[in-house]
Amino acid sequence: MQTATPQPQNQPRAAQKAASLRIALVLLSIAAVFFGGVILAQYSGAPGVGIGVLGFAILGFLLVAIGRNLRK
Repeated sequence: MQTATPQPQNQPRAAQKAASLRIALVLLSIAAVFFGGVILAQYSGAPGVGIGVLGFAILGFLLVAIGRNLRK
């Protein structure tokens, strides 16, 4: 059975699976930090805490993404 989108021939299946797993983990960590910030803001009673957590999380993910691209 063929898929609707063709797979790139130059990338082995194992490497593609590893890349998909990395993307899934990054998206999962973004969601976890977002919900953690919302929960922390609710418990602390200060909406600035949630915004601060999300701001630091976004900066952290950007630094990691830029750092990974610089290494390559």
